[in-house]
Amino acid sequence: MIVLLVLLAAACSQQDEQTGEEAINEQESAESKSTFPLTGIATNERTDARAIAVMVNNHTLARPPSGLQAADIVYEISAEGDVTRFLAVYQSEFPERVGPVRSARDYYIQLAKGMDAIYIHHGYSPEAKELLESGYIDHLDGLTYDGTLFMRDKSRKSPHNSYIAFSDIIKGAEENSFELEGAPKSLKFLDEEELASLTGSQGSSFTVTYGNASYDVSYEYSESDQAYKRFSANEQTVDQDTGEPVLLNNIAVIEAAHEVVDEEGRRDIDLQSGGKGYLMQKGIWNEIEWTNQDNQLKFMINQEEVKLVPGKTWINIIPDNPGLEAAVAYQ
Repeated sequence: MIVLLVLLAAACSQQDEQTGEEAINEQESAESKSTFPLTGIATNERTDARAIAVMVNNHTLARPPSGLQAADIVYEISAEGDVTRFLAVYQSEFPERVGPVRSARDYYIQLAKGMDAIYIHHGYSPEAKELLESGYIDHLDGLTYDGTLFMRDKSRKSPHNSYIAFSDIIKGAEENSFELEGAPKSLKFLDEEELASLTGSQGSSFTVTYGNASYDVSYEYSESDQAYKRFSANEQTVDQDTGEPVLLNNIAVIEAAHEVVDEEGRRDIDLQSGGKGYLMQKGIWNEIEWTNQDNQLKFMINQEEVKLVPGKTWINIIPDNPGLEAAVAYQ
């Protein structure tokens, strides 16, 4: 009996030590967690990577794209005429490749600069060229690196076939002595209690009109995914390489002044003056005001910055004429 009691005491002591070690490990793990600045997602991984912003083609001949599902933030804005183009911003995760890559516009460059991102493009407009050549932003241009860092996909025709792997972005950044660390300023995100009490108007599906049916967009909120699915011309937006869908947690639609500046139909878009918008989260929408703070767009209600649902964000920027009421329809 004495031997048995000694053995039991030793076992209990060992179990107490293990339980104490596990508690310490759990506490250290919780303390070591931080959040990615553009998604608000908690992680034990490093969160100080520099953002990468890529110009992605949205022409009908460029669909489906590669890599959009991994972007933390996507800006969708007209490039010329009613044809939209994407600025896909990566910081928390990086796909194997992204594309098709298209040419730069000055307003996309300014948005990328607002996050101190490395800017990836293939060509430029005259206004964008002037900005790039001034040294305004670190960038990699497909015109310079076609066939080395940027590769052509033989299944598509130029100019809708330029792609770049993220390993080659890192290679190009290192060759040009670009810094690869330095996270952008963190956005504000809702905590669990705030998520549970989110209020607004119900609207689980809606469309955004750009004036050309091929570039009109629709979104549907999925309760099972707790995210929005995106559709262009009635086709769901999925990744070309993996088939993975684009799923979004925040969708903003904002209006800004657009002015045609040349015969190609290129636009001058005022992203400085602020204006009206809608913000969609968890099947609920609210009217917002948007402002530009150091080339970062902020969403406001009653002069307070709106917090985002942790996850991915998509920002549709539409002309203020005809404006939000004409361009956005709920179902």
